[in-house]
Amino acid sequence: MTDKLERFLAWLVLNLDALLVGSAVALGLVGLMLLLRAAGRHILANDPNCLSWRAVIARVLAKTSVLFMAVAAVEIVVNYAQPPARIERLFDIAFVIAAALQGAVWGRELILGVIGQQVGDEPNGSTLANAMGVIRVLISVALFGIALVVILDNLGVNVTALVAGLGIGGIAIGLAAQGIFSDLFAALAILFDRPFRRGDTIRFDQTTGTVEKIGLKTTRMRSLTGEMVIMANTKLLEREIRNLAAGDDRQETLRFGLVYQTPPDKLEQVPVLARAAVEGQPGCRLVRCVLVAIGPSSLDHELIFIHEGLDAEAMFAKRAAIIMALLKGFAAEGIQFAYPTQTTFTAAPDGTLVMPFAVPAGAGR
Repeated sequence: MTDKLERFLAWLVLNLDALLVGSAVALGLVGLMLLLRAAGRHILANDPNCLSWRAVIARVLAKTSVLFMAVAAVEIVVNYAQPPARIERLFDIAFVIAAALQGAVWGRELILGVIGQQVGDEPNGSTLANAMGVIRVLISVALFGIALVVILDNLGVNVTALVAGLGIGGIAIGLAAQGIFSDLFAALAILFDRPFRRGDTIRFDQTTGTVEKIGLKTTRMRSLTGEMVIMANTKLLEREIRNLAAGDDRQETLRFGLVYQTPPDKLEQVPVLARAAVEGQPGCRLVRCVLVAIGPSSLDHELIFIHEGLDAEAMFAKRAAIIMALLKGFAAEGIQFAYPTQTTFTAAPDGTLVMPFAVPAGAGR
């Protein structure tokens, strides 16, 4: 016992300067980390709902553990003092374990903080607030799994077989649950790319509805007729989506056809009647109403108008009012809408074509 004590005292005297320098450096580093952690907690305490990068970094710094600080300080002192190899190896292993676990915590908080930037500014919570618990678990498992592999590798364990096994297991799980994972990544794509948010009215294929919930696998919408429409996230993103809530106003198109027997002077009145019908509705203005084609059984027209505002119900009501005004205006002017028909003409003895019905008196006026 006396010999060991004497050897320790001799080592202490020999490395006293290195120990003092290492201790000073370690205390300075620990003090800096404590200040950074205190600053991070102060930022979060004063503004817990802040979504800036400053808040994300503060969240990471606030998760620095005292255990990691202590182990890092001891590791610095050991590196300066050069103790026996066994003791140095023991502290090296302790530092690797603490650093790997602390790195996993920092990485988790950083990733969740970045996601929180996208999630936190959504109305009524977030589009994926209900999925954050699952996302947190997946991120934690992945990062702490990597930390475990790093720790085992530094302990001298051959992790090649372990990594290969985890890879094969991951592939098997991925193949078995590829549908779930594809919808999960689609949900994350909705979160970051933001083609729509909860509360937006969207249209895809023949469906129009208001988004009520975006989950891990499906998006749920309330259609205009009241029923719930449930669509897988992956399938939804594969379609052309029209977000009716985006922008300041909405452009609508009405297409109609008139009969071939409509006189040219009546056709010239169509834009005038269309303008009166559109501008008769507050917040609506006509873009154009023109003859666009000579169809198989009609003179095809296209009416485009702008509705100010994003209220879908108001827009549909004004659209119906515009159509009703067109019907009344055309009826008053004797302008007839066309529908798919075929007319057979009979040839007179002199070769002229005779219509199979009598032309009403005054129809050509």
